[in-house]
Amino acid sequence: MKKNMGTIDRLIRTLLAILVGVLYYVDVISGTTAIILGALAIIFLLTSLVSTCPLYMPFGLSTRKKN
Repeated sequence: MKKNMGTIDRLIRTLLAILVGVLYYVDVISGTTAIILGALAIIFLLTSLVSTCPLYMPFGLSTRKKN
């Protein structure tokens, strides 16, 4: 897969995933909300690790700097 995520995009996604984890840990979110946000946090972490967002591809979007 072609990388299409820039550093700032990856950082924001990682920080949001960490925030969801902290909110769950301190019991601010629970139930269905925790499940949905947890799944979204996992997706954010995975896409950040591989630097590719599948939703960007059909639209030709990229936050990665051109060399």
